[in-house]
Amino acid sequence: MKFLVYKDGQLRKDFTLSGAYLFGADLIPFRHIEGIRFSDGVIECVKKSTDSAGLSLLWPVEGFGQVLLSTARIPERQEPYILNVELARARLMQITLKREDWALFDQSDSLEAQAEEAQELFIKSLQHISEPEKASVFADQALAKGLAFSEKLAARHAEQYLALRFKNRGLGRHSLGCTAEPALLDNEKYLKWLLEMFGFITIPVNWGKIELKRGEYNFDAMDQCMDHLSGKRLALCAGPLLCFTPSMIPEWILKEERDFEKIRERAYEFVTKIVTRYGKYIHAWRVISGMNSANCFGFTFEQSLEMTRTACLAAKSADTKSRKIVEILCPWGEYYASDKTTVPPLVYADMVIQSGISFDAFGLQFHFGKNEPGMHVRDMMQISSRLDCFAAVPKAIHITGISVPDRPGPGTTDSQAAGVWHSDWDPAVQAEWLEQFYKIALGRPFINTVTYSHLADDADMPISGCGLLNDKFSPKQAFLVVAKFQKAILKHIQ
Repeated sequence: MKFLVYKDGQLRKDFTLSGAYLFGADLIPFRHIEGIRFSDGVIECVKKSTDSAGLSLLWPVEGFGQVLLSTARIPERQEPYILNVELARARLMQITLKREDWALFDQSDSLEAQAEEAQELFIKSLQHISEPEKASVFADQALAKGLAFSEKLAARHAEQYLALRFKNRGLGRHSLGCTAEPALLDNEKYLKWLLEMFGFITIPVNWGKIELKRGEYNFDAMDQCMDHLSGKRLALCAGPLLCFTPSMIPEWILKEERDFEKIRERAYEFVTKIVTRYGKYIHAWRVISGMNSANCFGFTFEQSLEMTRTACLAAKSADTKSRKIVEILCPWGEYYASDKTTVPPLVYADMVIQSGISFDAFGLQFHFGKNEPGMHVRDMMQISSRLDCFAAVPKAIHITGISVPDRPGPGTTDSQAAGVWHSDWDPAVQAEWLEQFYKIALGRPFINTVTYSHLADDADMPISGCGLLNDKFSPKQAFLVVAKFQKAILKHIQ
């Protein structure tokens, strides 16, 4: 498959491929490809099958930013496609489908004029399809109008459903949460903001930092968290108890163990130990995280399911009262294109349910602002559509982690490689993004809680300036946005 890449009606001489991957049915990334490369104005995608495929990549849109966009699935052909046209076509198709899903049609609506304008521009691009330079210009205009319209559409849908959820008292004081940073709980300002704002607080758990030697546990940081947070009318969550990335695994296991049965046995022992110790304080356990995408031991699909079962069984045996959450990372599954030991998100969710594993809910995480699979910036229509995919999952959903930057960063957090939403990241853009995201998430009745990942900025953060407070513990605009939602929730439950 080949795509011509135009900018302002001219073939691009240079273009950086960022976040690019091919996908097939159900948006599942293609694994069997030989490469995606750009040269002399053409993106060439070489794959090992003749199946229809779509291309996703970070794409600049004038007046909107630089976001990860996708074409529709299209068949192979000798003649190259015009990428600008295919991206516009896919967005207008998505708009039509979501308007039907959401029943948002109103001929007298001011939004309708915008939709028609985008469609007319796209029709003009098709009328000039034999003149790629002209077709690309009209397609770029159609895409820009379509993106702006689709976000307004997603916002309107979210506002309607959020108002309905407020009316039905579907949200409670524990609906909004935040992950605490144990090292900062001794700071009075940090603790004050944490306790005043949130009724649902997550205590992070890192197996690698707790069981430094086999059978020797250091629970000092967890004990300190319990001293600060227990007995304060809070709903406490803890986790992830297991996550198979190198930074979350004890070094002695990484060095010594490669046998699945032994690793599973060690994991069962750790989960049992920590859940038994803190079960009386914790309302929800994030039992296992990212088994779909984070798999440093190269577990097979069956072993990944078995590890999920083991973690849930250990937690359930030690604490029968609290909720057990199985966490899914990278909800679009971009990682699947390059890592053969991983599983697409919805496939993993379905198999966990079909396997009869005993747990209560799934957790989803959304982190944007880094040039890594799953972290390139997406627009609100894509986020809204992806959440809808989880509506059919017969378990409650918790958003267990969110973060976006308040500034452009260096290296992998550079905006040109990681993405830009509307304009360069700054505190105002971060706040506006959060406002839109919280509306979309809280408006969906199957989402129980929404937890932000970082209360305060820290030099060691994976994403620059993604805290709700700055490094002096003063509130940012993003903090005020979350406070507004919390105030509205409390008002409607009184």
